[in-house]
Amino acid sequence: MPFTIIRQDITKMDVDAIVNAANNELQMGGGVCGAIFKAAGASNLRAACDKLAPIQTGEAVITPGFALPAKFVIHTAGPVYQDGAHGEKELLTACYTNALNLALEYHCESIAFPLISSGIYGYPKLEALWVASAAIRQFLEDHEINVFLAVFDKIAFTVSQELLGYVQAYVDTSYVRSVYDETREMQRPHPRMSKQQPRPYNTVEMPASMAPPTTPLKDWLGRLDEPFSTTLLRLIDAKGKTDVEVYKRANLDRKLFSKIRSSESYMPSKRTAIALAVALQLTERETVDLLERAGYSLSNSQLFDVIIRYFLSHQRYDIFEINEVLFSYDQPLLGS
Repeated sequence: MPFTIIRQDITKMDVDAIVNAANNELQMGGGVCGAIFKAAGASNLRAACDKLAPIQTGEAVITPGFALPAKFVIHTAGPVYQDGAHGEKELLTACYTNALNLALEYHCESIAFPLISSGIYGYPKLEALWVASAAIRQFLEDHEINVFLAVFDKIAFTVSQELLGYVQAYVDTSYVRSVYDETREMQRPHPRMSKQQPRPYNTVEMPASMAPPTTPLKDWLGRLDEPFSTTLLRLIDAKGKTDVEVYKRANLDRKLFSKIRSSESYMPSKRTAIALAVALQLTERETVDLLERAGYSLSNSQLFDVIIRYFLSHQRYDIFEINEVLFSYDQPLLGS
């Protein structure tokens, strides 16, 4: 099932469970914790929490969501960051794992996390993101649940500056140059606008694209290429991968993948097609071919496409790493 980073107020998310970055006493605090209490109804949530407090760092407990859109609130106490040498990583990992296990126990199909311990508890945001991503991805290898990491603002989300530097350099040499070239082309006078002898008043030139077809339609229909779904299934076999391995690496929902497999005429979105190409670790040329079978292309005049080209050309197929970069550029993410 997919893991999605989203910039949204966690208290407004329509999921089965949201996670509260709680204190050990489960008391109403500031930040995300305070926002959750207020949105749920502070008195009701406080009464439910009082019955469960205190909890240990890394432990998770569950209460109703009360006035929240979510059915449940899962409370977990994150570690206070000291220097990284006092078991902070293990405790933070336990927060995510225990919360996810509790969500499955209560038959939740979707759950949203904040970036636990990255606020007043002082956990460095980039390291907190790595721990969250690793714990969630590890869990999703063996379980089916939609997981969201809700980041309230962009400042709270930090991607590796080294990676962003490489991507930015690639964008500068591909996307920016392409846009510049297109602008110059638009400003260049059209050949028909140059000085020439005027044409007779009643002369009309018909573009070649409007000329009557010389080949019957049935002959053109007989030249159809292999459809997207057929090509995809062939590639899965050729790469020696399983369906489960592919849809998990593509960050796709199992139900969506079932639709693709069961319908030869299924046409995916561009983001889904690219996600599958990444999961199959296709080359840039192979990806372009697969996209064409769904009616798409990769263009150097589209920022999203240029970022995808960077990762394909450098054979970096971690879809979560790609999504982190897309997120930082305010681009749509891959997968469901």
